[in-house]
Amino acid sequence: MRHALITAGTKGLGRKMTEYFLKNGYSVTATYRSDKNQANKLKDEYIGYPLHIEQLDVQNHHKIEQVVHEAYQKFGRIDCLISNAGPFIFERKKLMDYSTDEWDRMVRGNLDASFHLVKSCIPIMRKQNFGRIVFMGFQGVNHSSGWIYRSGFASAKVGVASLMKSIALEEAEYKITANMVAPGKIIDNMKEENIEESRKHPSQDTPIGREGTGEDIARTVGFLCDENSDMITGSVVDVNGGMDVIHRYL
Repeated sequence: MRHALITAGTKGLGRKMTEYFLKNGYSVTATYRSDKNQANKLKDEYIGYPLHIEQLDVQNHHKIEQVVHEAYQKFGRIDCLISNAGPFIFERKKLMDYSTDEWDRMVRGNLDASFHLVKSCIPIMRKQNFGRIVFMGFQGVNHSSGWIYRSGFASAKVGVASLMKSIALEEAEYKITANMVAPGKIIDNMKEENIEESRKHPSQDTPIGREGTGEDIARTVGFLCDENSDMITGSVVDVNGGMDVIHRYL
């Protein structure tokens, strides 16, 4: 049985990923940072499934190492690493209004955490001669575009995109792929919603005519983790209903 480690996998987009992998025959280790109630709710809903849940603040690299070790000890392998967790500052403000602590939090929780996660998982994947690594980005990340009032998060994620491409090159000989999924605007309850429900509520915000959902992201991540998706590596996959086409060409 393949095993997936999903950070921030108990609510929002991460929950849909966890559900997708469980329903497709994977065992899953899902982490949460502070919302233990949501973690317990997920665990209760999937009693009988091979689901293991751990608390993890991805800014703590010692805890990252511990969680990876425990996941490996429990399931005997780590086939897929989905790096979904990443701090985000919701207050809209310019770079010069960031505190040093806020900047450090963006870099540690997004770029540094990605380094420590792959540092812990890749040796296991090399032994298996198989691995799938998927990072989460944002719309436009592959073009290193600026994001006004989100400079810390954007800078860190662009760094992760470059890191991903390096990993794809360096680890290909071990049958390990690395990619990034770049979601468009998926807000509120749509993060845990399915595609069928989204189609009941037409939207003019995307060319495709509906809002994005957590299921859209989970299905994309799942495809990239398939053993026959090895020809896709070093790629940023946009999932935004055509919004990137509007931004680039209109």
